[in-house]
Amino acid sequence: MRIAIIGAGYAGMAAAMELASHGRQVEVFEAGPLPGGRARRVEIDGLALDNGQHMAIGAYRELLRLMALAGVEADAAFARLPMELDVYSGSQRRMRLACPRLPAPWHTLVGLLRAEGLDARARWAAIRTMAMARLQGWRLKQDQSVASWLAAQGQPDILVRCLWEPLTLAALNTPIASASAQVLLNVLRDSLAAERAASDFLLPRSDLSVLFPEAAARYVQARGGQLHCQALVKQVTRTDTGWQLDRGTGDYAQLILALPPHRLGMLAESLPALSQPLAMLANWQWQPIYTVYLQYPAGTRLAKPMLGMVDSCAQWLFDRGQLCGQDGLLAAVISAEGRHEAYTQAELAAVVAEEVARCQPQLPAPLWQRVIAEKRATYACTPDLARPGNATSEPSLWLAGDYTAGPYPATLEGAVRSGVAAAQGVLARTQP
Repeated sequence: MRIAIIGAGYAGMAAAMELASHGRQVEVFEAGPLPGGRARRVEIDGLALDNGQHMAIGAYRELLRLMALAGVEADAAFARLPMELDVYSGSQRRMRLACPRLPAPWHTLVGLLRAEGLDARARWAAIRTMAMARLQGWRLKQDQSVASWLAAQGQPDILVRCLWEPLTLAALNTPIASASAQVLLNVLRDSLAAERAASDFLLPRSDLSVLFPEAAARYVQARGGQLHCQALVKQVTRTDTGWQLDRGTGDYAQLILALPPHRLGMLAESLPALSQPLAMLANWQWQPIYTVYLQYPAGTRLAKPMLGMVDSCAQWLFDRGQLCGQDGLLAAVISAEGRHEAYTQAELAAVVAEEVARCQPQLPAPLWQRVIAEKRATYACTPDLARPGNATSEPSLWLAGDYTAGPYPATLEGAVRSGVAAAQGVLARTQP
């Protein structure tokens, strides 16, 4: 029995690994030159970068499980840091929240009580909101926007600007005015409210293709599977004997589509089972992620590997010299929609370079800047958004991707969980 997977992003490779671990023969077809999808390596002037600077947290259990299964040591792959938010407005640090290495939930409580830049009212407002969410089982009676939920909780402006808004943008990639409060609570439940290590920041020490997809490919290939890159599948046909792909050979008993949601339509004509999922996706909105890379002279470093920024286009600043050994290279991340979309790439690079100079005035001038924009990086994670499941009306056709139904937003973990769920559906349908 052979199984075809179209798409070698995190969801597709997670599905391939799960199937290969159960002895299934898998072939993965990827249109691009290497695996990773929207979280992959790109090369600019011989330098290995990412198409978007991503991070993980300790709560990403499925991603960490599959990485371990593929032989990737998490301690080597990530810089693991207890949750620490240093948030700057210009050169002024507005807030510092550091969760100490204490058992949960004391790490969060002590972190909030000791938070710098917050007065007693703001500290207790944050603690009260977390306590109320826990008492309510992290469930809302009715989903609403993060902004309206925070207003109902009486959160002071500094908390909204320096804590809740950055966390929402990082997790949901959607502005707080339209982001789902329930999905944010799901993330908080599994991170800040879980065991202490679940809230740790995991900052990749390599590019995103090396981090997981390439290791997953080696795991699959070692078990008889195949990964075909630069293999765009344009047509899929269902026959009496199975699925046939224009890039494949022979029949496949099961087919998993691990494509970005906006690319499913290219196969709709030959796959009537996609009509219902596509109808659900028809009115979805999409959110971008921009990453501005700034190369500074050798030896240039930030005080910490990651800093937060408010009142600016850029929201997070990563020191890839400390993380990946790329000396003097910083990555500034801009999540979700905003005024930055009106700039040309050259204008945006100049704006962000100026913002970084105000935030870190000790830095020299950058030697060069590059902008990488994913215009449809994620779906807009809005309240009560109906998301398609992994199964379709065709028993041998499955969907995998960070957009499918689940508790998490469009994150690396959401993608991996979806891939595993699709693979488990295949396994349940194909048991001898």
